[in-house]
Amino acid sequence: MGDVYFGTDLFSNLDRLQRQMSSLFGGYSSSLRSSRFGTFPHINIGTTDDTVEVVAFAPGVDPAKLDISVDKGLLSIAGERMTREAELPAGSRQYAQERFNGSFRRVVELPQQADPDKVTARYVDGCLLISVGKREVSKPRAIAVQ
Repeated sequence: MGDVYFGTDLFSNLDRLQRQMSSLFGGYSSSLRSSRFGTFPHINIGTTDDTVEVVAFAPGVDPAKLDISVDKGLLSIAGERMTREAELPAGSRQYAQERFNGSFRRVVELPQQADPDKVTARYVDGCLLISVGKREVSKPRAIAVQ
């Protein structure tokens, strides 16, 4: 076998291929739990015996303008992140922007044991912390043998 020479950075070519494949399939993610590239806000989901915990990383969002709802097992997080005018010095011309600005909406499917009547949310240090209680019947319980 001969040596293979790509002539450019292999990882940038793989990244470009991944973006092309993603756009070819309409940007759909490879699993239900993964998100499309550029989705905002990024989220972590975990569970305890009593709750489902969702952390949405949303720095720069005014918590008063967040809209959180639960309907038919879907948790919806919507809002808007505004641009700060003083980010660049006066006279600067922006040629790249990596920070997302504008309206967003993120929908997460909750597990069946989640109780939509037991939802609390708080915003701390740029993170939206949502706690969804579980139904009593779904909690683990010990069964005594007689």
